[in-house]
This record gives sequence, structure tokens and C-alpha cells, in this order.
Amino acid sequence: MASCPFFTIMVMLCISVLACFLGSVSSNFNEEFDVTWGDDRAKILNNGEALTLSLDKNSGSGFQSKNEYLFGKFDIQLKLVPGNSAGTVSTYYLSSQGLNHDEIDFEFLGNLSGDPYIVHTNVYSQGKGNREQQFYLWFDPTKDFHTYSILWNPLHIVFYVDNVPIREFKNSEAIGVPYLNKQPMRVYSSLWDAEDWATRGGLVKTDWTQAPFIASFQNFKSNACIQSSASSSPSPCSASNSSTSPSSTDAPWLYQELDLKSKKRLRRVQKKFMIYNYCTDWKRFPQGFPPECSKKSTKS
Repeated sequence: MASCPFFTIMVMLCISVLACFLGSVSSNFNEEFDVTWGDDRAKILNNGEALTLSLDKNSGSGFQSKNEYLFGKFDIQLKLVPGNSAGTVSTYYLSSQGLNHDEIDFEFLGNLSGDPYIVHTNVYSQGKGNREQQFYLWFDPTKDFHTYSILWNPLHIVFYVDNVPIREFKNSEAIGVPYLNKQPMRVYSSLWDAEDWATRGGLVKTDWTQAPFIASFQNFKSNACIQSSASSSPSPCSASNSSTSPSSTDAPWLYQELDLKSKKRLRRVQKKFMIYNYCTDWKRFPQGFPPECSKKSTKS
């Protein structure tokens, strides 16, 4: 059971989150997303059940959710660009707007045929990022669809690959680290050219003879507190009354922490597949690591 201080936090959040309600959506891309750039390079297929993004020498493409969210669990299945994908970046992320924006990033850095994709993750709070962690995947992400998930609640942010946690970013407001709990965010995805940095620091350039590069998406699911929506009926999260915060039955993800098994899987993945961690890069932080890197903050 949550402690009294946690319930106090939730009550305060419910007061501040106006016109917010719970939504659980297994998506139709036509209903849940707008194509925002790339013209016909982004295609919604099979009556909204699938979506593809493509990149050629003239442009990439991208889409964004119609809704804004303040906390949620977001899953999408993605099949990455096959073959020689060096220089390309496929993204799946949450972001608010403005100079002091919040953001939670999955970025998939393309590579030469046969070399592993690098999963690049980052977290921005109040406009401050530089919190990169990178991983190799333990499978070929171009052969089939795999599920990439973001859990975002008042306690922490967790990145998952096929339901396996690979990264946790805890709420460390107690030690002065701004947390992502005040700005609603949309879901975004894009496919674009980043040959100046994406593959081996920009040493390997995009081979445009392989274009168009195509990434495929399906089965987006959200269990989330929706901040704004064009059409939906009120639900438990819509209350402006401070006595009615969402319960663990209404929204289990809102209170979800990593259990012992998940913590062990997280440590195993980080030990075997993590290739970069900003919290161990002493050359980058000669004056001392960011406060969220402390053992007290990161201990599981």
C-alpha cells in the first residue's frame, strides 16, 4: 500500500491536472495519430491497423498523437529499417513543447548490414537532457516486430523492450532534480537522416542507393491519463475534486514499481547489453556526476 505522503502527492496532482481522464486505447492509427511531416512518405495502412514511415534523400517523415498525456504506459510494435541502415534514426518518444520541455526518448541508430542496432535513450526534464544510455539489442529488430514501451508515472520512468526493463529514471526531486510531472506530452515517432552523428559518430554515412528506408509500426496501446482529447467521456481522472484521485484498480500503471524479478532483469540487461551510461562517463563530468547518478538515487 502507498504511504500517506504518496497519496498527498497524488491529491495535489489531481488538483493541478484539469480536464484529465483515464484512457485505455488499442489504437487505430487513423483515429489516434496525425501525420505531421514527410507528405506521402508516411502511410497509414490496413484501415488504420499499421503505419509506415520512409526516408529518402529529400526528406524523412513523422507522426504525433492527437492526445496529450500526463502519465501513462505506452506500447508500440516497431520493425526497424532493414539492411544497410547506417546514418538513419528511427524514433519513438514522448515530448512536451517549449524551451523548458520534458521528453522521454527511444532512438534507434541505424548501422551497416550485420552490425547491431544501437538503442539510444534519453530523458529531458525542464529542458535539461544529456542523460544518455545506450544498448545493443539481443535480437535482429529488422526481421520482425518487437514491442517498445515507456512507463511514466509519478515514481519513475521505465524503458522496456519486449516487456524487459532496460532503463529506469527515478523521481529524484528530493535531491533537486526536476521530474517530469507538470507538463503534458504527446507521443511522437519519426524516421530521419542523422548521418553526421548516428553511426560511429558520423564516420559511416547514409548510402542513398538503399533508399527509400522504411520503418513499420503496429499495435500502439496506451493506458494513460489523457490531458486533452477531441472526443471522450469523463472518467475517474477527470475529477477536479481533490478527494478522488485514480485508484490502483482504475490505473495500476500509475502506482507501478519494479518488483524483485524486474530489478534482476534490469541489472542483467544493463550488465550485458549497455554500451554507454552518462552516469559513468567521468571525462564528461570532471566536476562530478549529476545528482541523479548517486547511489542513493539509482539504487534498486
